[in-house]
Order: sequence, then structure tokens, then C-alpha cells
Amino acid sequence: MAERKFQWKDMWELTKETYKNWNEDEPFRLSAIVAYYAIFSLPALMIIIISVAGIIFGEKAVQGEVSAQIGGMIGKDAASSVETMIANSHAEGNTIIATIIGIATLLFGATGVFYHLQISLNHIWNVKPAPDQGIKKLLMDRATSLGVVIAIGFLLLISLLLTSALSAFSVWISGNLPDFMVYLFFIIEFVISFGVITVLFAMIFKILPDVQIKWRTVWVGAGITALLFVIGKFALGIYFGKANPGSAFGAAGSVILILLWVSYSCLILFFGAEFTQVYAKKYGHEIMPSSHAIRTGANHPLDPKDKTENRKVQSYK
Repeated sequence: MAERKFQWKDMWELTKETYKNWNEDEPFRLSAIVAYYAIFSLPALMIIIISVAGIIFGEKAVQGEVSAQIGGMIGKDAASSVETMIANSHAEGNTIIATIIGIATLLFGATGVFYHLQISLNHIWNVKPAPDQGIKKLLMDRATSLGVVIAIGFLLLISLLLTSALSAFSVWISGNLPDFMVYLFFIIEFVISFGVITVLFAMIFKILPDVQIKWRTVWVGAGITALLFVIGKFALGIYFGKANPGSAFGAAGSVILILLWVSYSCLILFFGAEFTQVYAKKYGHEIMPSSHAIRTGANHPLDPKDKTENRKVQSYK
């Protein structure tokens, strides 16, 4: 199919097709699976991200910023629980062997949530690893997931650097320039935050799934997903603040809130992945299985006309 340019008049059709595919791929089951593994990955994930971003700002400063962000999304109690998880995970072993095991467990745990997120995205895009990959593919997936974790740490670092600079500059502006300039910097700070989220989703769509997809398709899907995520983050903040769904679970309430937030966020992510697929099909942007993957399912947008599972793929740049 020849590639075509996006037209706004197609947006309603794209949305309807996206919802149809999203609903058929059981997003609630997939998001529940990722949320389950996120609970076990969260302490290790936070430690690595805070360590990477803390290179410049210091771990305590970054941990405070992360806690503030979590508190703003799902409440102070949940943020306190995350801090406790991180503190407990920092417990040091008494021997070299215990330290090595601890580091291995940390890395394995931190990559778990992204590994299962990869499986879910593969399911959505109807691909799977080739049968002959075995342990090699598993190790490669874990390494890829670790790369995403480290990249998130650098994104957080960049975001903190930019927002800190803007905050300091806005203080100077408030005392020397008209008040409307402060609002201008607030808008700039929002744009930076939105840009970081978009880059994060672009990395997830480009790196994690076992597909080869063009960057121009990735950026469209990532932008739509980031927009939905920002809207969803605001709506979830209101929902958690007013309804307090974790209150009925007592001491486990904070864990329930984290599960709910991750699950709802995954629903948005999976919707964005479905939109990316529908968009690619609509405008002739081919999505191909990676060299170590094959297609699954029939009558799917990713299925080739010749029904061949293992076809040579071209490099997308």
C-alpha cells in the first residue's frame, strides 16, 4: 500500500477502529498483568532511576521529586509507601555473595515490568518471538528493558535540569519583569514535561515490541498517547482524591492505589499502541516483525498477503 498523508477528517474513523481493536485485545487483562508485576518491580525500578538521575542532583533530591510526583498522582500515603519500599530495598548484605545476589535481583526485578509490558505490546501487534530464540531472546529482552529503565533515569535527569533552570529563572522574572511572563514560563514547563512523556512513549513503542516501525509512525502514536496520558493523569488525580478507592482496603490501600494507577495508565498506553497500529495501516506505514520474531493470528493488519511468517525485514530509520 502506498503511503498517504494524515487527514483530520479521518480522525473519527481512526478512533473507532482503534477502540474496536483495543477492546478485542482484552486491555483490562493485559493491564492487570503489568500492574501485578509493577508492584514487585517498583522498588528496584525506583532505585535505578533515582541512582541515574541522582548523579547530578543527588539521590535525596531526586527521591524527593519522585515522591512528590507520585504523591500528586495517587496521594501522599502511596508516596510514603513507595519511599518505604525504596528504603527497605537499600538494605545492604553482609557478604560479597549477598551483595552480588542483591544486585542481580535488583536488575532482574527492575526489568520485570517492562518485560511483561513488551509481551503485552507484542500481543496487541500480533507478533511473538520465533520458536528457536529460547534463552538468548529472554536475555536480550531483559537487557533491552534495562536500557529503557536507564533511559528513563536520564529523561528524569534532563527534566529536572530544565525545570530547575526554569524555576530559578521565573523567580528572577517575577521580580524584574511583568507578571504575565511567569505564566509563560509555566506553559514552557508544561511543554517540556509533555515532551519528556512523549519521548518516553516513543522509546517504549520503538524499542520494546518485537517489531520494526518507522520513527514518523512512532512519534504520531507517542504524541497521541502522551496527550491521553496527561488528560488521564489529571482525571485520575481527581478520582483518587475524591473517591479514595484504596480506603476500603485498610493497610493495603496504598498498594491497591498503585495497582489501580499502573493498570489505568496501561489502558491508556495500550490504546495508544492500538492507535499507532491503526494509523500505520491507514496511511501505508508498514509495521514489520523484527528479525527474531514472527507474526501471529489471521486477518490482522500485520499479516502479510503472502501469509509468510519469516520474511526478510528492511531497516527502518
